[in-house]
Amino acid sequence: MFHNQKILPAVRSMKDFDKMLKTSFEYGVILNVHINMLESLVDYANRSGKKMFLHADLISGLKTDEAGTEYLCQKIKPYGIISTKGSVVMAAKQKGVVATQRAFILDSSALERSIKIISKTDPDYVEVLPGVVPKVIKMVIEKTGKPVFAGGLIDTAEEVEAALAAGASAITTSNYELWQIYDEK
Repeated sequence: MFHNQKILPAVRSMKDFDKMLKTSFEYGVILNVHINMLESLVDYANRSGKKMFLHADLISGLKTDEAGTEYLCQKIKPYGIISTKGSVVMAAKQKGVVATQRAFILDSSALERSIKIISKTDPDYVEVLPGVVPKVIKMVIEKTGKPVFAGGLIDTAEEVEAALAAGASAITTSNYELWQIYDEK
């Protein structure tokens, strides 16, 4: 588990953000947001005792390169950064922010490419999508030695438990019903 959390709530809207703040979860992920809202959202989350990962690739108005990452790390100061881009992951690590490499594992070629990128970027975590394939979660952990978040297409508690049994540290999900099932409040 990731800091005693099986679920990392993934926030797609202000409505989701408000719901997340009312949970007992300490960690969450901000997915879709405009750059003008970021600073106030992260600040509000911090004041509410929440530590947020930002999915850099999904921030509207931000160029996801090293300069954009430097801006996020120095100005916004999230707990962590998630990206599919190796340069963003490496820049976040250099700034002392928890870095997560997001990998879409669609076939064996994508798996091998992702393993190479992970070995180069040396992220703190790897997010594997889709997260409904326990075999792939195990393979990524075995081949990289990195803790894994599983995300994408996970709709049931059984799928959450299968991903966790395969070794995932936590599940990233925007599914509010799963938040409710795993909320410790």
